Amino acid sequence: MKAEYFRYRLEFKRPGGTSRGVLHEKETFILEVSDQEKKGIGECALFRGLSFDDRPDYEEKLQWLCLNIHQSPDDLYEELKDYPSIWFGYEQAMLNLKHGGNLYFPSKFTERKVSIIINGLIWMGDVQFMEEQIQDKLDQGFHCIKLKIGTDWQSEHRILHELRDKFSRDLLELRVDANGAFSREQAGVVLQQLADLDIHSIEQPIKAGHWMHMAELCLNTPTPIALDEELIGITGAEEKAEMLESIQPQYIILKPALVGGFRGCDEWIELAEKSNIDWWITSALESNIGLNAIAQYTYTKKNNKPQGLGTGGLFTNNFDNYLDLRGEHLYFKQ
Repeated sequence: MKAEYFRYRLEFKRPGGTSRGVLHEKETFILEVSDQEKKGIGECALFRGLSFDDRPDYEEKLQWLCLNIHQSPDDLYEELKDYPSIWFGYEQAMLNLKHGGNLYFPSKFTERKVSIIINGLIWMGDVQFMEEQIQDKLDQGFHCIKLKIGTDWQSEHRILHELRDKFSRDLLELRVDANGAFSREQAGVVLQQLADLDIHSIEQPIKAGHWMHMAELCLNTPTPIALDEELIGITGAEEKAEMLESIQPQYIILKPALVGGFRGCDEWIELAEKSNIDWWITSALESNIGLNAIAQYTYTKKNNKPQGLGTGGLFTNNFDNYLDLRGEHLYFKQ
């Protein structure tokens, strides 16, 4: 067994606005493994500034993996559990090596018999830009839209108000993602304003790491709260269970590249369901390689909520796309 990797920089077609700033490019790493007959490919989807494993020795650990690719998966996991995006790339590469072609999780989805319903993502920007994106998603037939908020709440609130005036909750599900943009005091006000508009949920209203404050919000919130960044960096099952028990959120958001790949997601899902906490899966600016694998995995989990999967259309220099979006339905294509 042999392995090698290379760095790749994805360039945005249009800078992506988030509460953390504007993104112009996304660095990622592609891992290839091979035996004497076949090759498997995966993406170690590092997210600078957000990934738990964004550290100086990242490439050193990737080199270690390539030199030790022959070790057992359990032994590799013990070494890589604090490098979730590297483990994620390893999982993909080994699954692709096993199944061949563009396959990671063969299913009815990869046989092109069924689709995955996704939400339409609205990026931050000026009011006109956000309204243009929203109209485009509505024209495409999306029934669930997710808006990034936290840059200019007054304008964002007005947009949400206008949307809800036009479309009832039965016609359009609205989700928002704050990326921890609000203070504890602001969050209480925003949560009520969102409830008045029948907003489905808000992701990470305050910054991660403040379990007591987040627990207070989740206990009394009029708008369901979904934990996102809160999950990053928690690798042990006991700590995961402790966090869920302490905060008791309404939802958790699973990003495989940030929470320990498919193995990490499986563990989070099992613990969440034991506590009657719901969940869905979201991509995190992966290239088409990682996105393809996440979509295939997502279908196997049989969650009927709209998922937060990308479509590969954000970048000018992406890899070949094996996903086909028709309205709000994501299909696999050869």
